[in-house]
Amino acid sequence: MRSLSIKLILAFLIISLTVVMIVALFIGQRMRPEFGKFVLNRYKIDLISTLTEYYKGSNSWEGISVILVRDKTGHWRHWGRIWVPVTLIDANRVVVYGGKYYEEGEKVSKNVVNNGVPVDIEGKTVGWLLFDSLENISGPMLELPEMNFLKRINGVIVFSALIAALTALLLGVLLARNISRPVRELTAATKIIAKGELGHQVPVRTKDELGELASSFNKMSSDLEQSNKLRHQMTTNIAHDLRTPLSVILGYTEALSDGKLEGKSEVYDVIHREAQHLGYLIDDLRTLSLADAGELSLNRRYVSPYKLLKRTASAYMTQTKKQDIILEVKASEDLPKIEIDPDRMTQVLGNLVNNALRYTQKGGQIILSAKYYPVSVKGKNNTIHLKIHDNGAGIDPKDLPHIFERFYRGDKSRKQKEGETGLGLAIAKSIVEAHGGTISVKSTLGKGTTFKISLPL
Repeated sequence: MRSLSIKLILAFLIISLTVVMIVALFIGQRMRPEFGKFVLNRYKIDLISTLTEYYKGSNSWEGISVILVRDKTGHWRHWGRIWVPVTLIDANRVVVYGGKYYEEGEKVSKNVVNNGVPVDIEGKTVGWLLFDSLENISGPMLELPEMNFLKRINGVIVFSALIAALTALLLGVLLARNISRPVRELTAATKIIAKGELGHQVPVRTKDELGELASSFNKMSSDLEQSNKLRHQMTTNIAHDLRTPLSVILGYTEALSDGKLEGKSEVYDVIHREAQHLGYLIDDLRTLSLADAGELSLNRRYVSPYKLLKRTASAYMTQTKKQDIILEVKASEDLPKIEIDPDRMTQVLGNLVNNALRYTQKGGQIILSAKYYPVSVKGKNNTIHLKIHDNGAGIDPKDLPHIFERFYRGDKSRKQKEGETGLGLAIAKSIVEAHGGTISVKSTLGKGTTFKISLPL
């Protein structure tokens, strides 16, 4: 049995039948004794009135069996003989009419009559009645009108149980189809994606767990499509970035080999720079591959945020002076130390400062800052925030969501500068996340850009 719908229908049917049977049995078991009590209570009232009138008329209990036995429509019988579900005892505690448990002429104890209903005439007790139960009756007793009524009630219960079971089956079919429908759609969608049609979406019909599953599937499908596009784009970019320096190197070496170009220091410098660019690109790709595999090694130790920023500023001091840009560190020296790989984090900060220098005009400013947010600050639990702010050209809002993607360039026509691989921000993000932190960016065109690195303590 492979169909989920059939399994659900059978499950609903079995559960409903089980519940209906339990309820029917419970009602049947409880109804029989309760109905017997009802019949005896009515019989008790009528019988006491009849017995009182009889004793007043005859002043004795002789011949009482005539009125105790019911008429033809329903004699009380037990095992083939007439039986009244009552025992009549006279004032001397002698059984006048025996019921199920006593014989006529038998004298009973005071405890027995204490459990009976007294028959009083003008304040004087002339006898007692002991009533039997109607439980566990059989034989001719089953032909009594009360028993026939009880049979009809049981029939109604059985019929109601069948109707309830059929209703449960119908509802089970509807519910099973509604529940299995999203599953069937997801199954079909997975087969479509397996054929290579990434990005396929399924309708989200509910807000329950199945709806969440459909939403998660749609997000996964969209992410797969986006990842596939990025992978294709990355492959194209890698091929392009590898081809450019290789073409230059091959062109120069062929010209040198054919004697069309004279070997000079300038020629060798060009070949050397292009080979260096290839080396940078290979190193960056290796770093990213290690980060993707979760194998990026980190040599962690406790470092002062202030000293980390000063180290980065010192490395770029000459370049900032050359470009007439102010590079400033604004951080307290007594900030809590962070456990990081200083070389890796310096690489991150270096990439960000290098980007800032690239887009900040002469006379501009780059500020490196650090701030500590203790546990008491809501939403910023015990973290150090490192910020790299510049007042340069800024980033186009449409490019902001993509700047950490590999080989992404906002300005497609911009030529890469020497040593630039287009992987700097992607590597920065991978290194920060490997430290358990996050990196984000805010930017306004014409006013500048701020990169923020949040690192846990």
